[in-house]
This record gives sequence, C-alpha cells and structure tokens, in this order.
Amino acid sequence: MRKLQSQGVHHITLVGADRQTSIDFWEGVLGMPFVFDQPNLDRPEEGHLYFDPGDGRLITVFTDESRKPDPTRTQTDQGCVHHLAFAVSLATFRQAVARLDERGISHSGVKDRGFMDSIYFEDPLGLLIELACYRFSPPEGCTHADVMIAAHRLRVARGDHHIAEIHLADAIEALVQRRQDSLSSDCSARDPYRG
Repeated sequence: MRKLQSQGVHHITLVGADRQTSIDFWEGVLGMPFVFDQPNLDRPEEGHLYFDPGDGRLITVFTDESRKPDPTRTQTDQGCVHHLAFAVSLATFRQAVARLDERGISHSGVKDRGFMDSIYFEDPLGLLIELACYRFSPPEGCTHADVMIAAHRLRVARGDHHIAEIHLADAIEALVQRRQDSLSSDCSARDPYRG
C-alpha cells in the first residue's frame, strides 16, 4: 500500500450566497483578487468565482442569486470546517483590529498562540475566519513547518505545555546550524565580552 502524496492545498471551495456578497467579502474585505469566473460545471445554474488568497492558490465560491447571506455561525460538528486561516504580514496584522472596527465587524481581538498571533471574525455567511501572523521567519531554505516541528520536539523534550518563542528561537538556531556549514571547529555559543 502506498500514499497519495499531497504537495499543498490546490484550492478550497465554499458554498456562498449571491455573487456580490462573495466579491465584496473575499476581494473587498480580505483583498483577494477576483481572478476567474465561470458557471459551476456540475450545477450550471450556479456561478463559480475564484479568488487568489495571496499565494497563487485559490479560494473558490459557488454562488446563486436566489441564496441570501445568513450570518448564523456555520456548524462545527464532526466533518465540518471550523475555520479558515489566512496569513497576513505583521504590518497588516497590526492594523487588523482598527480596520475590522471601522467596518463594524465583530472580532475576537488579538489572541496569543505562542508561535503566532490570531484575530477571529465571521464572514457574512457565518464562517469563522482567522487572520494569522507568525512570530518568526524561517531560516533560508526552511519552511514554517520545518521550524514548527523542530520547536515542537524541543517543547516536548523540555516538558513544556505549548510552543513559546524560546522554542522557536532555539529551533531556528538548530536549523541554521544543521543547514549552514562553518569554518569554525566549535560553533557553540560563546562570550566575547568576558574580561
């Protein structure tokens, strides 16, 4: 038996209400360019709108002019989507509360997640949206996932409850040391200020 190896999210498709609500939210609030538009090939009476979340992948929405937005929180039963999280820069994250407030959009405020900060709010159809901002940049040649797994291993080895910034910093140091060669025979931390 062999795996069907994934190589990233291709797209996520949501069931939307009317066309303009989708455009107004995904492009008008979250800044995702509206890049493609065609009928839903399985249900031609529906539209199928495509938005770029910022990494060239896609968020798509099935629309139907007979459906109206219902802001009731979407179900969170087993098998349901709890929330969608989108990466934002630190500069954007620091503006998020004010920009949500100026639109009158209720939100969670900033939530400390140890390795990132988050803000949660609902779209016009009751789907929980998260704006997430990592507290670190991975070293050259590494991904956020590389840092996260190294930080997780450090956290578990130290018996700590959750990932904190110290785990991230130590993980980044270890990843750089493993990936980057040095002419020094001893790459350990030293004190050049001792008297």
